[in-house]
Amino acid sequence: MFTPDERSALRDALVCAARADDRIDGAALTGSAARGAEDDWSDIDLAFGLADGADQAAVMADWTAVMCQRHGAVAHLDSPRGGTIYRVFLLASTLQVDIAFAPAAEFGAIAPTFRLLFGAARDVPAATPPAAGGLVGMGWLYALHARSSIERGRAWQALYMINGLRDQVVALACLRHDLPAHQGRGVDALPESVTAPLAGSLVGALDDPALRRAFAVATEALLAEARHVDPDLADRLTAPLRALSGGSVAAGDEPQ
Repeated sequence: MFTPDERSALRDALVCAARADDRIDGAALTGSAARGAEDDWSDIDLAFGLADGADQAAVMADWTAVMCQRHGAVAHLDSPRGGTIYRVFLLASTLQVDIAFAPAAEFGAIAPTFRLLFGAARDVPAATPPAAGGLVGMGWLYALHARSSIERGRAWQALYMINGLRDQVVALACLRHDLPAHQGRGVDALPESVTAPLAGSLVGALDDPALRRAFAVATEALLAEARHVDPDLADRLTAPLRALSGGSVAAGDEPQ
């Protein structure tokens, strides 16, 4: 397990190396460190702005070699956004290091958690939250597959689908309360009136009654959130979704 001091020392070393790399024109802190909210479990989040003409693939390959050979990275994965590639490293110490390699035109703040360390940031479009309508749509799609999984006796698949349904509800609730909706990052700040009823959507066992009960609760939660997005759509969805899940749950179980 890494320590906060080890994390800080590695971050400083990476920023120093970026300053010395003439293919990198700028660097910024992102994530929790950018807003002074680190705790013992926080990772390292950095964004590098590449110089005009820099070969992104070559820069990433060189930095990946350094992360593996000098800093104990055991695996990595990429998450692209536009021309920017976020390379996420797992270190043997269990520390996560995220480095965004951004083309010059894309180096800038897409969220409030961006603190420039050196170089010049561009004005770039902010990251957009997921569309509420799309989340509702994914919710009813998960509900369809939850029903068929239960009826086919595929308990593990039903568990997966019910969990996916609840994830859409959580994202919708986060949007409604102006909280981060991506990857459930705002869920722990939701009011208890939202989260307490959702506890009933947790699948405590893989038997048929437990799956059906959790499915019914998750379905009512989706309908409740859909009413905040589009009341007419929620009205159209109510009958078919309740038919899928076996009917409404008790009124006291419905999220507010």
